[in-house]
Amino acid sequence: FKVSKVGFDWEEKTGPWKKLEEEIQELKDEIEKGDKEKIFEELGDLLFAAANVARFEGITAEEALQKANDKFAERFRYIEKKAAEMGKNVSDMTLDEMDKFWEEAKSEI
Repeated sequence: FKVSKVGFDWEEKTGPWKKLEEEIQELKDEIEKGDKEKIFEELGDLLFAAANVARFEGITAEEALQKANDKFAERFRYIEKKAAEMGKNVSDMTLDEMDKFWEEAKSEI
């Protein structure tokens, strides 16, 4: 972030965390109001704040998000595999069944 190089930044890690918490609340508030444009804006602010937390932790936000996407896909493939073993399609499973296999996948993957 260019602005951090000129001193427009938090001095401590607590700063971006407080901002992230603030943005979560602002998003919740806008969701309650139901204004899609404001929700869109606040979600962007939340993602930006999360990227700042990552930066303060020395993590590339894009890489972390890609890893989370990959992990999600792998766990969902596990659910699909278990469904096939039961002779079902995932769309035929109950949410409870999917949740059970999701938790299994979390412990195995």
